[in-house]
Amino acid sequence: MIKIAVCGASGRMGQRIINSIVESDGVTLCAALERPGHPLVGQDAGLMAGCGTTDVQISDSLNAAIAACDVLIDFTSPKVSLKNLEMCALHGKSIVIGSTGFTPEERLLVVELSRDIPAVLAPNMSVGVNVCFKALKDIAKTLGDDFDVEIVEMHHKLKKDAPSGTAVRMGEVVAEALGRDYNKVATCHREGIIGERTKEEIGMQTVRGGDIIGEHTVYFIGMGERIELSHRAMTRDMFSRGSVRAAKWVVGKKPGLYDMQDVLGLK
Repeated sequence: MIKIAVCGASGRMGQRIINSIVESDGVTLCAALERPGHPLVGQDAGLMAGCGTTDVQISDSLNAAIAACDVLIDFTSPKVSLKNLEMCALHGKSIVIGSTGFTPEERLLVVELSRDIPAVLAPNMSVGVNVCFKALKDIAKTLGDDFDVEIVEMHHKLKKDAPSGTAVRMGEVVAEALGRDYNKVATCHREGIIGERTKEEIGMQTVRGGDIIGEHTVYFIGMGERIELSHRAMTRDMFSRGSVRAAKWVVGKKPGLYDMQDVLGLK
């Protein structure tokens, strides 16, 4: 039985992850973490998440949670995730990170800290989205430079980072397939007299509003034809189920940084 600790337990994703753990075979919830002073500290994590009593109280002790678990699932923020990754590395425990918005420098820190433990970092843990990543690579390679690429992502109004981690990864996948540097060709803002679109640029457009869970569309636009690859999330359960699947997979793996393509055997 794999023992899982959940960080950010009372958040939207934390609650769904707790539900997915309770519903899954071969895993058990051993700890639920929140920040010190959070009003739900001390309450039963299962009751808080709406899936019944779990006899696991929400705690603010990261050390105790890591000591008790085999793997920590973290959907919080880059700064919190880096701290949790560092603690997992010190204690030799695995970690699954679904936080988004990492800077290039923070990504380098993730790589460095995961040299001693197995870690999964993925901007989107949906099986469907990761199939899209694979399809995008094949499509971009086949179409080459004759099609312009634009990516549009839509999320709820409370999302803090933009473009979304999933949209960025889609852009990276396409750029890599076309032999381009994503950080040099991504265009996240257009306004005024900007001149002709360059052949190399990858447009990244962001929409925020309401309670949209997540929608992504990649447009390959050629002369006289257009290909659209879209993914729409109808529930956060696809992310939470994916994170539990990743947690099951990563325990016992060799130290290093993995992603959902590794977890799903898509590489």
